[in-house]
Amino acid sequence: QNVFPDTDIKGGVAICYYDRTQHYETVKHFIVFDELRSIKDKVSTSDENSFSNLIHAPESYKFTEKMHEDHPEIESMLSKGHKYDFKTNVLEKLTDIVFWDELPDDTLDYAQIMGLIKGTRCMKYILRDYINVPDNFLKWKVFVPEANGTGAIGEVLSTPVIGQPVIGHTQTFISIGSFDTEFEANACLMYVKSKFARTMLGILKITQHNPRNTWRCVPLQDFTPDSDIDWSKSVHEIDLQLYKKYGLDEKEMEFIETHVKEMA
Repeated sequence: QNVFPDTDIKGGVAICYYDRTQHYETVKHFIVFDELRSIKDKVSTSDENSFSNLIHAPESYKFTEKMHEDHPEIESMLSKGHKYDFKTNVLEKLTDIVFWDELPDDTLDYAQIMGLIKGTRCMKYILRDYINVPDNFLKWKVFVPEANGTGAIGEVLSTPVIGQPVIGHTQTFISIGSFDTEFEANACLMYVKSKFARTMLGILKITQHNPRNTWRCVPLQDFTPDSDIDWSKSVHEIDLQLYKKYGLDEKEMEFIETHVKEMA
């Protein structure tokens, strides 16, 4: 009241002190758990070897101008200023207009789009001319929900799945990778399910959202059959290989095993 008379400051006042005689190292990442901090130090990633390079944004797919030319009524059905966006609700709004449950005409070029209707995953067909797609559309990839959980360390990811070539998604999902083979996509899926990868994701994922930046601490792997990891093994056995690869000690392994939930 003496400093701010007659002022109602809802959040209160935060006062920060510092000691100008002390010198500390840069915090870089604020990590609560000592074990997780030591794991982060051992598993260093750079811009070149980060798993985040494989992440394609949820906004990767867009409607084309041709779609609006053929169906001018659709613009008024979409959110203002988002006429090209593959919002979460587009499948629900536009089914039987541009999205179809069954392939309407096998003589035309259609794509499949994965999204949600009333919280349930589904696949719909749409004319290929009606969508702009990212560079991994014709490749194998992995689909993961764009938002998941609360950001607590060790959360499971809600049923990641393999995306075949010529299958895309709404903004409900992100896609991972641009693989030439199903083997690589399946290996990537196993990695995403691993406790190790989700531990590293948990360093920067502090909310329900997991955009590209949150995967920055997850190290990139070779997902081909020539990899130093045997991707044909179970998720648990893959974790054991990753622990060994990065030199984790018993305490660090125990931290992951006890704090991170298992995914089948």
